[in-house]
Amino acid sequence: MRNGSQPMHAPISATERSTIAEIGGRNAPIGALRAFVTLLVIAHHTVLAYTPNPPPIGDFSQAPYLWQAFPVRDPQKFELFGLLTLINDLFFMSLMFFISGLFVADGLRAKGNGGFLGGRAARLGVPFVLAAGLLAPLAYFPAWLQAGGDVSLAGFASAWLDLPSWPSGPAWFLWVLLAFGAVITLLNLIAPGVIDALGRLVRGADRKPGLFFLGLVIASAVAYIPMSATFTFMHWTQLGPFTVQTSRVVHYFVYFLAGVAVGAAGVGQGLTDSEGKLAKRWWAWQAAPILPVVGVIAVIIMAFSPKPPPRVALDIGGGVMFALACATLSFAALATFLRFVKKTGPVAASLQANAYGMYLTHYVFTAWLAWLLLPQAWGGLAKGAAVFVGATLLSWILTMALRRLPLLGRIL
Repeated sequence: MRNGSQPMHAPISATERSTIAEIGGRNAPIGALRAFVTLLVIAHHTVLAYTPNPPPIGDFSQAPYLWQAFPVRDPQKFELFGLLTLINDLFFMSLMFFISGLFVADGLRAKGNGGFLGGRAARLGVPFVLAAGLLAPLAYFPAWLQAGGDVSLAGFASAWLDLPSWPSGPAWFLWVLLAFGAVITLLNLIAPGVIDALGRLVRGADRKPGLFFLGLVIASAVAYIPMSATFTFMHWTQLGPFTVQTSRVVHYFVYFLAGVAVGAAGVGQGLTDSEGKLAKRWWAWQAAPILPVVGVIAVIIMAFSPKPPPRVALDIGGGVMFALACATLSFAALATFLRFVKKTGPVAASLQANAYGMYLTHYVFTAWLAWLLLPQAWGGLAKGAAVFVGATLLSWILTMALRRLPLLGRIL
């Protein structure tokens, strides 16, 4: 019996699922999905060293500073890593913004505008300063070494401080997320009913997930295409340590708002209902990304062909394919976790609890392990696997240790 009256096999109601999610800050499938995306981030930064046709190693102090994306480049490659990074890049950060938005409504309701924003500043702002100020230089030191720099910390520090910006690595996500949180807090302050209105807008997504999907694709395309046409899809804006992919910043805000709306309707209800149609038809969503991903690849091939189509056609076609690929991949991942993750075991619970710290610290390990393995002739696949496992375990262990410290334990 559960709660003294219900049998153990009785289905959990939507209200109970939402309550469970609110108590723990997340429910089992959403927590597992968040941890999974963190592992995708670690895998992405691992295999960049072994992807085919990487940019050449250039001068550390000269533009275009491609070492910021490829801290270490190994001559040993694995062809399929190129496909992995392409697919990852289409959706994993967008999905991260969506997941981050899911618990905004509960936070605002529980803490109020000031308490919520203060909590976000502590949980996102302080780690951003630490990651950008300390971890990023540590992670990029192997790039300095591979570019021909000496082992002198003074030489590296001089070259680092001469850069036109301060590379922050993966920590860019934190300041952007903090900015999004500030925007939604301001909206809630100006129009107190806006969060509940967003929740009402997506209510019923458990019965009609396709309608929510269509709205997300349209909003995403409208947000992305003009920015991509203006700045190109590869452009990044950098101001000191504040970095963001210019063409995607509004698109990311759309996904964040979508998460806020779904969370306002109730985590464990609506789109995130494990008994809803999205979860029940998970198998159909697994095939949905195939054509959009092929479409993205086709647009890339046409863009670099000897006679490419007009720029406007590439911008619109590529933008539509990107919006479709991002949404289908995100829905496929969400549907799978809603369908199959029902509870959290001890190992999974530890991974979920430490995922945030792993995101913050992993870049140091992926860079240094890749650099240390440069002399080995293992092949790109074996090296990639070794670096991924090593970076995952080391960042996991480090985070568990850091969370035992009085101050860091409160924000990690």
